[in-house]
Amino acid sequence: MDECAIINASPLILLSRSGHVDLLARIARRLLIPKPVASEILVRGDDDPTARTIRTCNWLNVVPVGPLPASVMEWGLGLGESSVVALALSTPGAVAVIDDFLGRKCAGAHAVPVRGTIGIVLYAKEKGYIPQARSVIEDLLVAGMYLSRRIIDDALQRVGE
Repeated sequence: MDECAIINASPLILLSRSGHVDLLARIARRLLIPKPVASEILVRGDDDPTARTIRTCNWLNVVPVGPLPASVMEWGLGLGESSVVALALSTPGAVAVIDDFLGRKCAGAHAVPVRGTIGIVLYAKEKGYIPQARSVIEDLLVAGMYLSRRIIDDALQRVGE
């Protein structure tokens, strides 16, 4: 289990829509959502499942983000991804939970550990929190996640499915 996870919109949205947001609580002791990420989601209103998740899950903490470092801004990411990387940089022991390819590359260039939505599912399977990764991944696909069949097959093979 990681000490702290900084969560971007996409993993939070996909896990909320698919009914598997509880998996986030299994990956880290502290779960932080940068305020710009939360704002991006909360404007969707009370009927949005992810907005409800942010409002009702007391283990998710929305936190302000200080000034974004120039080294992060240079990547031209959206405010959400930039905030995730910046907060992870300033939080010892943090992992960035981000799916966006360029955001993941930026985090890696800053030596910030990264975990994506699929990585959360694989971790949950490896730790025995879920009996099967395949069914959770199928739920994520229905919820709007896009991954190639090759990536999905490779991921499932890593956990023996």
